[in-house]
Amino acid sequence: MTADFLVIGAGIAGLSFALRAAKHGSVIVVTKGEAYESNTAWAQGGIASVLPEEWRDPGDSEELHVADTLDAGAGLCKEAAVRTIIGEGAAAIEDLVDYGVSFDKEGGHFQLGKEGGHSHRRILHARDTTGREVARALIETARKTPNLTLLEHHFVIDLITTAKLGAAIDDRVLGAYVLNTKTNEVSVFRSDRVILAAGGCGKVYLYTTNPDSATGDGVALGWRAGASIANMEFIQFHPTCFYNPGAIGPEARSFLVSEAVRGEGGILINAKGEDFTKKIDPRGSLAPRDIVARAIDREIKRTGATCVYLDVTHKPKGFMKERFPYIYQTLLKFGLDCETQPIPVVPAAHYQCGGVLTDVNGKTTLRGLFAVGEVGCTGLHGANRLASNSLLEGNVIARRALEEMMKLYPPGKFVPEPPPIPPWEHGDTAEPDELVVIYHNWDEIRRLMWDYVSIVRTDNRLRRATARLRNLKKEVREFYWGHRVNADILELRNLVAVAGLIVECATRRKESRGLHYTLDHPNTEERLCSDTVLRKF
Repeated sequence: MTADFLVIGAGIAGLSFALRAAKHGSVIVVTKGEAYESNTAWAQGGIASVLPEEWRDPGDSEELHVADTLDAGAGLCKEAAVRTIIGEGAAAIEDLVDYGVSFDKEGGHFQLGKEGGHSHRRILHARDTTGREVARALIETARKTPNLTLLEHHFVIDLITTAKLGAAIDDRVLGAYVLNTKTNEVSVFRSDRVILAAGGCGKVYLYTTNPDSATGDGVALGWRAGASIANMEFIQFHPTCFYNPGAIGPEARSFLVSEAVRGEGGILINAKGEDFTKKIDPRGSLAPRDIVARAIDREIKRTGATCVYLDVTHKPKGFMKERFPYIYQTLLKFGLDCETQPIPVVPAAHYQCGGVLTDVNGKTTLRGLFAVGEVGCTGLHGANRLASNSLLEGNVIARRALEEMMKLYPPGKFVPEPPPIPPWEHGDTAEPDELVVIYHNWDEIRRLMWDYVSIVRTDNRLRRATARLRNLKKEVREFYWGHRVNADILELRNLVAVAGLIVECATRRKESRGLHYTLDHPNTEERLCSDTVLRKF
């Protein structure tokens, strides 16, 4: 298949780009599962933006939003990128409303929430299922848009580049090999303009708020193609994932209790009812996520408890049911009435602040390849993402990426003619006969990452992770080349690659900054205030 634009991923970043790009040429959007299986669709809290003056929280400003973002980012944000993205926030909201996103309103104005690290109310939301509403509007619009083809159950195996084909011309992207997981056929998708928008890598950890699809596919694809990767040591752990060892099913394992609950007055307490976060930071439960997650981790280890609690029992009766209906009903399904009982919570892997290195237009170090959304590292988040900045970034960078792409790589500009692309070749055509080994490796990766490379790290733990991942990479490589590819093998291959990138970045940073906290280097060193950049070639 051939298209002017090939988009990998169907969340807010991928679809925001695709809807604009369809006005300039043919667009193919591929996603490995259903269109709704994205981190976007799972987002609860909302999208942060300072609205025009008549609609914003009194006293708020873009300058304050910038300041909050820089503060959360622990000195590693690129200020120019922060100012650009936040400055285009109001336009991003206008875009989403035009696509049909219905944000909550009160008295004719958008209802604004507040989350950790924000100095003002500036979070637009759709109850507590904002991401689902954004995904609905974009997917419905995409399915009605001429020139745009949305292909579900299409898993990208690898990007195709001139270097991989041995061509003696400047390295650039030519398309991708794509597996149709329904028919098990592999096809060449030809495009000179490829957009990685495949989301994050939460499933590399044992406990995560992410959907099962978040296996770091975009970062792994970019790395194998030769693009630079940056700051993968900064994995954000959401402080409040529902904890109930007796609950069964994927929803229980990764059910997020939105930070917006704390923004509306929820307080973190220990088993004695004490607000332990105040001892760590005067902002208490509304401190930035890295601080709150470490405070919870410290409290659990100090007391030997299995969890802490998020208390909203002091709120008026009916408040949770009205403001957070999805959270309220889901907890009720698991036998907990949060209006009368504190919610047991633990931290869980939530968001990658690093990724494929890009500029503020989403342009990577490989010609023709752009990365937008969570998969890209623009410098907005620095060492720790400010809550609800991610949906904003996905929409803004998508718009900027298209503008940059049309300047640099308009259809027909690439010369000389690309070399012929050979069809996909399997190693051994036999189907894997021992899937239990694949599942064991999957589980081992996630457990070692949780034990050695999670909220608190040490040099020794990182060395252990490096050694074990070296063996796992060898085993996964044998699976990949020895069997016909399927979704399980491809996800395992991407997981082990991304785990290795996280460990390598964490090993290189000999300080504690933002989300990277190590007992061997507990101080923040200004001389080390720079990106951790990995280059394959």
